[in-house]
Amino acid sequence: MTFNEHFAWTRRAVLGLAASLALVAGGLPAAAKDKPLKVAAIYTVPVEQQWVGRLHQALKTAEARGDVTYTYSENVANTDYERVMREYAEAGMDLVVGEAFAVERAARNVAAEYPDTAFLMGSSFGPAKPNFAVFDNWIHEPSYLTGMIAGKATKSNVIGMVGGYAIPEVNRLMNAFMEGALSVNPDVKFLVTFINSWYDPPKAKESAFAMIDKGADILYAERFGVSDAAKEKGILAIGNVIDTSGDYPGTILASALWHMEPTIDRVIEAVASDSFEPSDYGQFSFMSYGGGSFVVDETLADPEVLKAAREKEKEILDGLFRVNVNDAEPKSTM
Repeated sequence: MTFNEHFAWTRRAVLGLAASLALVAGGLPAAAKDKPLKVAAIYTVPVEQQWVGRLHQALKTAEARGDVTYTYSENVANTDYERVMREYAEAGMDLVVGEAFAVERAARNVAAEYPDTAFLMGSSFGPAKPNFAVFDNWIHEPSYLTGMIAGKATKSNVIGMVGGYAIPEVNRLMNAFMEGALSVNPDVKFLVTFINSWYDPPKAKESAFAMIDKGADILYAERFGVSDAAKEKGILAIGNVIDTSGDYPGTILASALWHMEPTIDRVIEAVASDSFEPSDYGQFSFMSYGGGSFVVDETLADPEVLKAAREKEKEILDGLFRVNVNDAEPKSTM
């Protein structure tokens, strides 16, 4: 339900010690909040967009379990973000979830005004007392694995990559993908561009067409629109964050998936047990916590490299292989 409908009837990889101990201990102390918790989310793009779609899905799942009541606002302009945050806090929400990437300072200032409300925000920076927790989609590990699949599949040795913005959250995924591709094919070259938008499928599609014209036979689809170009031109694409293979059968070779449920579930439990701390929940997007995974169309992938990728996946899960975290802006290599 949207915010108006609701009103109509009413870096990074270390979790804070206090929150961790509370989760390990389990159970609800005497000061526990009543369930279901009142949770709201603020999105600057439509919930159909893949990144916020993962948050939306995880919160809908929690709502279906009866753990929360969930309301949200989508397509919120950056200039309106503070207002919407305040409205939700004033409405008595227990937890507000959102994305502070373009409104870091403003979002933190608003959160500090409402110390009794828990805030969990996607952020490039760290948590802040008393109530500002952060998260991110750390799916560089499955991105590396999809790079392995793509590196072996390309015949032209040219892979096109279209991203939204050249920020660390995007850069690290693209760099990991490139490293994975190079690990199985040192001859592969990359064409990299950013469309400077989180949701502009036509622009992303046009950028992808330009890369195909330059010889790319596989496209890395960090944004919506890229897979449409791949489908039209009869080449393969690599998905990001969500699995769109059902929409593009025979086109999506592999996808690095993000699962927000491990993060959301821990935050809900912390708020419900009155043990919420302003922590960095980023680590729960790692594969070892179930926050990331990768899927492959085995009818399209090379069996030998698929076997190698599965072995590398096991090494990651066993703690025997660590994918590099490179936040630098990726560049074209041709």
